[in-house]
Formats: sequence, structure tokens, C-alpha cells
Amino acid sequence: MFIGEYQHTIDCKGRLIVPAFFREGLTEKFILTKGLDNCLFAYPPSEWIALENKMRALPLNKADARAFIRFFFAGACECSFDRQGRILIPANLRNYAGLEKEIMITGASMHVEIWAKEHWDLYTAEVTNKITQLAESLMEF
Repeated sequence: MFIGEYQHTIDCKGRLIVPAFFREGLTEKFILTKGLDNCLFAYPPSEWIALENKMRALPLNKADARAFIRFFFAGACECSFDRQGRILIPANLRNYAGLEKEIMITGASMHVEIWAKEHWDLYTAEVTNKITQLAESLMEF
């Protein structure tokens, strides 16, 4: 399980140090892809396989399903850590998430999220203002 939030910086080559706690859970090789809300999602292999199996169950005759599958899989890449615990984030993923310098790495239960700090700050401010409403709307689940 991935929990917590950590602030880091990305270097000019697109390398990011991932906290040791997250490195352990992601394993030596993991999948990095476009996430929702303009962040990146990092999945350990077991969780990526579970997500892939759910995606396979989507009806390919539906345009929305095809678009959703393409979104996650076309931008995905396999990542591994260097000796300093860094990953190289490809340019297309850095551009998608607006990653420039200040980064937030957050735990999201079964995956890790990588955010541009300014996007994370805006997102958390918005969610904080309506957290009670969100909780009430999700109580049925």
C-alpha cells in the first residue's frame, strides 16, 4: 500500500528521485503512464496486470472504452531505478503532467502518483473545500 506525500525536484534531464518507501513497493521495474487529473500513475507489476485485466473486460465496440484503453496504454512505459533511486521520466509524460522542477510524489493506495507541485496544490485546495460532499456522495459504495 502506498501512502503519504513527498516533495522532490526533477532535474533538467527528467530524472526524479523516488522515496525509498515507494521504491520498495514499486519493485525494480514498474509501469509509468498518464494518470487522471494531469498527473502520472506508477504501478507495480502486479497492480498493472490487474488493471490490464479490467481493461480487457471493457467493450471494444464502445468508443469511450477504446479511448480510455488507448489513453492508459499508449503513454505507458516500463521504468527502473538507477543506483541513486532515480527514474527517467520520458518527455511525453513530463509534458502531459506539466513536470518542470517542483514535484509531489503521492501514495494512492495501490499506485503512486507524480504531480507538478502547482497542480497538486490547486487540486488539494479544491478537494479540501468539498471533502464532506465527496464523502457523502461515496457513502453508498
